[in-house]
Amino acid sequence: MKSDTQSDPRPAPAKSGKWVLPGLGLLQGLAVTGRNLIESFYKKERMTTIQYPEQRAPISPNYRNIPFLCYDDNPEAGLRCTACKICEKSCPPQCIYIVMDRDEHGKVRNRPKVFDIDSSVCMGCGLCAEVCPFDSIYMDGEFELATDDRFDSLQLHLDDLSKSAEYHLQLRPKQATEVLERRKADAEKKAAKAAAKAKADAEKKAKAEAEKKAAAEAESEPEAATEKNENEAPEAKKAEAPQQELKAEQPKEEGGGE
Repeated sequence: MKSDTQSDPRPAPAKSGKWVLPGLGLLQGLAVTGRNLIESFYKKERMTTIQYPEQRAPISPNYRNIPFLCYDDNPEAGLRCTACKICEKSCPPQCIYIVMDRDEHGKVRNRPKVFDIDSSVCMGCGLCAEVCPFDSIYMDGEFELATDDRFDSLQLHLDDLSKSAEYHLQLRPKQATEVLERRKADAEKKAAKAAAKAKADAEKKAKAEAEKKAAAEAESEPEAATEKNENEAPEAKKAEAPQQELKAEQPKEEGGGE
């Protein structure tokens, strides 16, 4: 009858006859700590302590905090955001509030009039930056947002959130370079398409003008021919009158001679 307990198939560790000093592992760990402590005074790679806020550690490109809005040249005209509200709808804590800008006639301007983010509610998930189709919103690396006002100072408005493309390039060089190259290629493609359309429209317009001119010339030719015939008819009659008079005199002369 087999036993319910099965033996461990792994081999038993071999017993060493060498004597080991008690606490040797602890001493080895303390030696590593002491070596790192001493090297931190003269080796640059070991000097991890910085004198904040006079000195600041570099921020990782993967760090993400409150979002910011990117613009190309001008904060107003160059703002990439079109107020499509995709980020507002995708935000899990609903901390984004957007109002689209309109002119005096109520026509949409495709830019935000109000863009507010409640930093006390934002969880820094980055979903707004992922769903944005216009490369306009990214996660910022700014972390010094402490304030003594828990209400108005934690509400970040459009002016607070707008930052240049150069700032994005310094914050995340690889991502910003890819975005700029893609936007440049899209702009060149769009410009080439617009130029081809303008050329086709110009050719079409020139062709229509040529056809119109040809039709006008075709209509004017019968009128010119009729006018020419009307002008030539009196002259022909004048030229025929002396001949008719000569023909009329010749019979008279012949009758008188008889």
